[in-house]
Amino acid sequence: MNRTNPTPPRGRAYDPWAHAEQLGIEVVVRPLRTAHGLWLPDAGTILLHSRLRVGAQRNVLAHEIGHADLGHVDDRPKHERQADVYAARNLICPDELEDLYKWCPDEQRVISELGVTRRLFRAFVLG
Repeated sequence: MNRTNPTPPRGRAYDPWAHAEQLGIEVVVRPLRTAHGLWLPDAGTILLHSRLRVGAQRNVLAHEIGHADLGHVDDRPKHERQADVYAARNLICPDELEDLYKWCPDEQRVISELGVTRRLFRAFVLG
């Protein structure tokens, strides 16, 4: 992938659709049978399931961009974990997380406020 592009903003300001465009990745939204999203390295394309809500699309797209930017060509468990960490680092800004914990120590509410999945939140925390 093209790594000469500037680093995208993190947290709520992160726009995975703009990031995919920066990286020259086509994003296609269509019905999928067995996955929420797929990175097709030979085509330079990410497929997103058309029935996902916008928030879920954002999480899945960030994860699939991780596969693309990290050069993954398969979905072995190690690569899935790396893509989760990549997505989490883009979707969660440490400063925003710190501010949320100041007013709300409940992890589930923080996850909800951040708009990420529990899996991506754990990936961020465990790094």
